[in-house]
Amino acid sequence: MHRRSIIRGAIATGAAAALAAGLAACSVESEDGGDESNDQIDFGLPEGEGDITIGVIPGWDEGVVTTEMWKQAFTSAGYDVSVEEITEAGVLFEALSSGGVDLFLDGWLPVTHATYMDEYGDQIENLGVWNENAALTVAVPTYVDIDSLTELNDNADLFGGEIIGIEPSAGLTEAVQDNAMPTYGMDDLTLKTSSTPSMLAELDSAIAAEEPIVVTLWQPHWAYAKYDLKNLEDPELTLGETETISAFARTGFSEEYPELAEALSDFTMSDDQLANLEEVVYDEHDGDVPAGVTAWLQENSFQDLLS
Repeated sequence: MHRRSIIRGAIATGAAAALAAGLAACSVESEDGGDESNDQIDFGLPEGEGDITIGVIPGWDEGVVTTEMWKQAFTSAGYDVSVEEITEAGVLFEALSSGGVDLFLDGWLPVTHATYMDEYGDQIENLGVWNENAALTVAVPTYVDIDSLTELNDNADLFGGEIIGIEPSAGLTEAVQDNAMPTYGMDDLTLKTSSTPSMLAELDSAIAAEEPIVVTLWQPHWAYAKYDLKNLEDPELTLGETETISAFARTGFSEEYPELAEALSDFTMSDDQLANLEEVVYDEHDGDVPAGVTAWLQENSFQDLLS
């Protein structure tokens, strides 16, 4: 969700203009494979050629790190790879459906991206699920003595009347604001939205001071590896049930690049593997994504992820 924020912004009437603006203003071109030491890594992909563009939503950390990992893998096999940062999920799905990008590795189903798949699914290939345990969450540090969303409103003063959220346009924000808060009668709380980095900064500061805090979050996320957190129970399932994360491609990608499509279809990562990868990138390497991914791959077999 990042999530990594989990954005489900509605597509404006002028979506084509938004797409052009989004691609122009929020793109990052990457032609190398990250750290040169990734030459030591055995990716095991057959050599090929061609231009591949991967779309990614900044702040969705699971998508950012897996995109970098596949960028390095494709580059090692001889492909020219670029990464396009697109801040809104709707714009990204439109780009995917029109061929503006070739791949998007962070598709959440059956809930988070259902709207976009309903609209664009006929023009998108689902290459397969690579994580089966994704979930939207509301979390607190383990030292906070509440266990359920049903308890939040009665303890509003403990949290200064605020739930610390992420981006206003995020699907997670929508779920908490439109579903969880009214369902559990959170009349004495407000959802403070800003950005995923801001939320994480407040979480870090509160835990360092052992102060109470409640945040909107999602799994898998590196915060669960770095901090002792617990998800608040959601008996009414207002945040939805467990979701899957899939790799999506533009129509025709599998025909043009069958060996790459097969590798992506075989790709899987467990929660522990993904959390560890994110922790290496964002904690041990201070957010240096290429260096962190390379370091993780030097200690973990890429080919073992292609089960």
